Amino acid sequence: MTGKGFGLKAIAAGGLAAVLMATVPAARAEDKVIVFAAASLKDALDAVNKACEPEVGKAATISYAASSALAKQIEGGAPADIFVSADLDWMKYLSDKKLIKPDTQVKLLGNQIVLAAPKDSKVETKVEKGFDLAGLIGDGKLAMGDFKAVPAGKYGKAALESLGVWSSVEDKVAQAENVRAALKLVSTGEAALGIVYATDAHAEKGVKIVGTFPEDSHPPIIYPIAQTADSKDKDAAAFLKCVESAKAAEIFKEQGFTVLAPSN
Repeated sequence: MTGKGFGLKAIAAGGLAAVLMATVPAARAEDKVIVFAAASLKDALDAVNKACEPEVGKAATISYAASSALAKQIEGGAPADIFVSADLDWMKYLSDKKLIKPDTQVKLLGNQIVLAAPKDSKVETKVEKGFDLAGLIGDGKLAMGDFKAVPAGKYGKAALESLGVWSSVEDKVAQAENVRAALKLVSTGEAALGIVYATDAHAEKGVKIVGTFPEDSHPPIIYPIAQTADSKDKDAAAFLKCVESAKAAEIFKEQGFTVLAPSN
């Protein structure tokens, strides 16, 4: 990764700590619902939060970062009321530790992963078994979320392994703190290509989608939502209900997500 790339990663890591340290105590003082959500949900969930404010009675305070980082924060005692993960694994991680209320867990949304390039890139390809990803990257980098922890990175690595091209690009990977940081590396041209969610790529004007990964090349992309076991906020249940409503479903669909939860 370039010096700029390393800088971006450091900023992303520091940004998470700053968000959690700055917003959580303030939110508690104001008695707001605190939501920890996967970074890829920011645009959509911000819109849903605004739409749900009349029903809940107040806007929630939402902290966005990698699902892995947020789960660890909850495990460490951060006072979150709601957790929305970008995969089932990190929700299970908290569930196994009895840190969520199991009767509130719902599979909320689905997504896709795509191969993105800077908007002025000349790259054209079809993502399929054995495609020449290494040749497309050339001397550049492939931006991904941390493939040992970040859901988008884990999905991406699984897809590349399934397609038989992981070993040819492993040394070209620039890992980012979360999927939005990976997207930034692509949009600024610091990475030749990146593996990100389709919803993020559509929302970022600085990139274009050059290929979509076959759904059978990776585990299903599922965003579960649940209330945390320690949540005491009386409005958390109302927020959950609204996020799972038909009104919220329309917003999520407009942002490119697949809605999995039956609308209440």
